[in-house]
Amino acid sequence: MMENNSRQALLRKIQEADFFALDLGLYLNTHPMCERALTLYKNTVREADELRHEFEEKYGPLTATRSSGKTPWQWSKNPWTWEKERS
Repeated sequence: MMENNSRQALLRKIQEADFFALDLGLYLNTHPMCERALTLYKNTVREADELRHEFEEKYGPLTATRSSGKTPWQWSKNPWTWEKERS
């Protein structure tokens, strides 16, 4: 149960970072010269990538395209990212 809570918390952090990066990207579309927003965007994208890497190290790939490509196929062995593990 504790691992499920950690997994869900990490997924939530990834979602938050991705949302913030998307929002900053939209802002930069209308404010392309804003250095502060660009710095925040770059840092947020890096943070999201680091969180994604941490998640995949612990729980497996988030998407099939991020699968290792090894045999046996590992993608379907983990719970889907949108599923909550049943307790």
